[in-house]
Amino acid sequence: MIDWALIGGSFLVAIVVGLTGMGGGALMTPMMMLFFNVPPLAAVSSDLVASAVMKPVGGVVHLRRGTVNLRLVGWLCAGSVPAAFCGVFLARAFAVTDAVKYALGVALLLAVAGMAIKAWLGSRGGPGGTATPHEISVRPIPTLLVGMVGGVVVGVSSVGSGSLIIVALLVLYPALKANQLVGTDLVQAVPLVVSAALGHLLFGDFRMDLTVSLLIGSIPGVYLGARISSQAPGGLIRAVLAIVLLASALKLLGANDALTVGALAAAALVTVIGWRLRVRAAARASSGSTDLEPAR
Repeated sequence: MIDWALIGGSFLVAIVVGLTGMGGGALMTPMMMLFFNVPPLAAVSSDLVASAVMKPVGGVVHLRRGTVNLRLVGWLCAGSVPAAFCGVFLARAFAVTDAVKYALGVALLLAVAGMAIKAWLGSRGGPGGTATPHEISVRPIPTLLVGMVGGVVVGVSSVGSGSLIIVALLVLYPALKANQLVGTDLVQAVPLVVSAALGHLLFGDFRMDLTVSLLIGSIPGVYLGARISSQAPGGLIRAVLAIVLLASALKLLGANDALTVGALAAAALVTVIGWRLRVRAAARASSGSTDLEPAR
């Protein structure tokens, strides 16, 4: 049976995904668990199957644009595809003690940390590489390990394909341009998510009604978010998203209200200070470039 409330919720989440480019698992799965009382394993299973339907669309676009390093994709998938399938068995075992809920909370904390690292590196000029995808020297062992770790996390929690792995790629391959980074991560995420989804179809707790509701709401939401992303202040949206993820992680981990409020207040304060510093830096840079312009 189609759940119209879940369709509305997935539509709103998908708009945020379209605005920020972040994977939907970090928001969609906690939303189902916290607001719709969906069991952890069913939420992870349905979200992964829905993602397996949507991810190839973006992957094809990046392949046509030539912003994908296929050698890098191959090494990542060599580690992530089998690890994601094995992660389903871990999720099945954890479900007995409801540990999937806590695994998801930890994954969200890692995602928030990854977003902070990504923003920090971006403020220092990265990713600002100029190399083409074919000029990147692939590091097989570290890339394989990143794929394995990311695959296990995705198989257990559905989080990681669009947040944790992309940050690891940013650190390992700073010469990649931003569009190459996103394109490579998105294409490698297709077999990764398909593997995890297949595992959950066979051994998880897949529910067709949840998946259909997610797809009905998320497909138009992602499209709308992508359309308006060029006019939205991306840095501020990502900061707000990080605070929302932090709140979800703390609630999933069972933090009391006082700790949750204190952590969110501290995160909001850091966000405001960082935003003001970036605005001032941009203003100084703009005034400096104006001063250097020749008189006419």
